[in-house]
Amino acid sequence: MTGALAVDLGGTNIRAAVFPRAPLGPDAVPERRLHAAAPASLDRFVTAIRALLDETAVTALGIAIPGLVEGATCRWAPNLSWLDGVDLESLFPGVRVSAANDAQFSLLAEAAAGAARGTGNAILLAIGTGIGSGLMADGRIVRGVGGAAVSFGWACARHDEPGDLQHGWLERQASGRALDRAAARLGLASGAALVEAARAGNTDALAALEAAGEILGAALAGAVALAGTERIVIAGSVSAALDLIGPALLGKLHAHLPPHLRSVALTPGAFGAHAALCGAAFAAHQHPIWGTP
Repeated sequence: MTGALAVDLGGTNIRAAVFPRAPLGPDAVPERRLHAAAPASLDRFVTAIRALLDETAVTALGIAIPGLVEGATCRWAPNLSWLDGVDLESLFPGVRVSAANDAQFSLLAEAAAGAARGTGNAILLAIGTGIGSGLMADGRIVRGVGGAAVSFGWACARHDEPGDLQHGWLERQASGRALDRAAARLGLASGAALVEAARAGNTDALAALEAAGEILGAALAGAVALAGTERIVIAGSVSAALDLIGPALLGKLHAHLPPHLRSVALTPGAFGAHAALCGAAFAAHQHPIWGTP
């Protein structure tokens, strides 16, 4: 059949769907083919995807991966070590394979038909358990050396920070895990409970969220100034609290930017949990924003 198979391979789950054409927008309903626990080995992954390719007879495949991807080769997937060093294209002969980090594909979806549509310069932060990122400059997704232009969780806004080999400074301060720790200090069960408490008027909970927002804003100021970004898209679970975090984020961001960059817009993602899957479909359908490396 004409179309593409899109795969969102996470550290916990795998989802796959057929897109007869590129998604028209966030409300696109793909033909879902797979939603299961992430494969425990390369053999199981290949078997599952080959079965879907045989079933659907598509010849284009897009794969979103939570790690570093260079071309069609996975360089590093911390939660899927069996993918490290694997050339995905070689696994599926006769199929055109497009692969990338999941945050890069999320930004592709948002730029093609979502919250970043109509702009050529945008940053996406996928803030969940950790922090993933994507950068679009002059209408193309930036991939970086070895696909490493996805690592904004390692940004640092403190000169006296000693560093950590496992987790970047920004991720330690403002990710979902960081909000969980802030919640625990207030006797709350989780970051989600922290958000609920803030909405209910708990000033300590709101202050904790605003502190995370200020940290994000300070770190993002450097990225916006470097790339000339006009829109910041926040995706992931933390995007649901953007109304609480956003004002502090924008305040700190503007404080550290020159006047000509202070018009940068802040918005939640439009594609929600399906952003990476839809981005993989856009790439498989050769959307011009993705282009060639």
